[in-house]
Amino acid sequence: MKLLVFAHVPPPHHGQSQMVQYIVEGLRARPELGIEVFHVDARLSEDLQDVGSARGSKVSLLLRYCTAARRMGREQGIRALYYVPSPPRRTPLYRDWLALARLRGRFPELIYHWHSAGLGDWLDQSARPWERIISQRLLGRPALSVVLAEVLRPDAVQLASQRVEIVNNAVADPCPDFAIALAPERRARLDQRRAKGGVVRVLFLALCSRDKGVFDAVEAVVRANAAAATQNPELRFHLTVAGGFPDPETERAFRERVSAADVAGAVEYVGFLKGEAKRAVMVTTDVFLFPSYYACETHPLSVVEAMAFGLPVVATRWRGLPEMLPAGHADLVEPQDPAGLAAALQAAATSDRGFGLRTRYEQRYTLDRFLERLAAALKTVESRATDLPSSRNVLAAAATRDSGHP
Repeated sequence: MKLLVFAHVPPPHHGQSQMVQYIVEGLRARPELGIEVFHVDARLSEDLQDVGSARGSKVSLLLRYCTAARRMGREQGIRALYYVPSPPRRTPLYRDWLALARLRGRFPELIYHWHSAGLGDWLDQSARPWERIISQRLLGRPALSVVLAEVLRPDAVQLASQRVEIVNNAVADPCPDFAIALAPERRARLDQRRAKGGVVRVLFLALCSRDKGVFDAVEAVVRANAAAATQNPELRFHLTVAGGFPDPETERAFRERVSAADVAGAVEYVGFLKGEAKRAVMVTTDVFLFPSYYACETHPLSVVEAMAFGLPVVATRWRGLPEMLPAGHADLVEPQDPAGLAAALQAAATSDRGFGLRTRYEQRYTLDRFLERLAAALKTVESRATDLPSSRNVLAAAATRDSGHP
């Protein structure tokens, strides 16, 4: 099967671009999966603050990418197009209109990979009638929608996807020697916290926006320290915040909050982390905190990475997060509830649930498993195209019937 991937890889670096890179490089490295990948790196933004913004230069750039994709499709005989639909915002949605108006005629088998949630609800409840009509005409009835969790299926249904497949996100194993190298170290630190207390190192790693929960993370650690002072004075919580800010105003508000007296040095901001710097922080972390209520949240890679590192995960009951974690996971909290997060941090600090999450990563979220499941989903499009009669055969059959010949 020939597949043209029309999506960008890092930079800028976020979950969607990382998954596209995994797909392009992973499927090319595993030809036995039967997907021949062609790629147009349709990058329109150079940094996270520019993502989703409106600039005139993006239109001409997008049209050039479309021209390159059409030429590649024609020269290579590609029928299937991989495309990432927009979040529920007008600027990226209008971008999708322009791109798919240029591309759908060239690629009859359209495949969506949904990395944002909420577009379906937005079209149904908030879009203007003419926006809904144009969206259904230009974006509707893709051959396949790949969604990241069962709870995220409604977007695909709203756009009348002909087939929906669930394929969870994944990450390359950041510590393949976990059992012999990292697990004993984690166990020793856990035993020490249970016996003698000490510093509990908490990590928030995401876009540092309000709705990703960065301010709730700060409040949770402040409250956890206040509670520990009376209930368990041997424990002390320290929060490391990693990631970029969406805008200067949010960064100013964050820095003002963490300089307040009640924070008292309990929060450290380390900026955007990648590679060895991120690994070093993950290795020394004790609890991963992800209190998101971001409207477009789906299946965040940072949570998968935390599971791969064997970390307890404190998160919100929001979008695809509960489905990522085991049924009945004890460290799930309602969104925008710092008091609940603080209580969950206290419980997670002395729990061994991180080891079970590492096992869950190995069973569900490895890169090999992702590529195999994605390839199987993509091939349902190829099978469907093979099963359908060609237009030439349909016309020939109709002509035979009209002529009266058997």
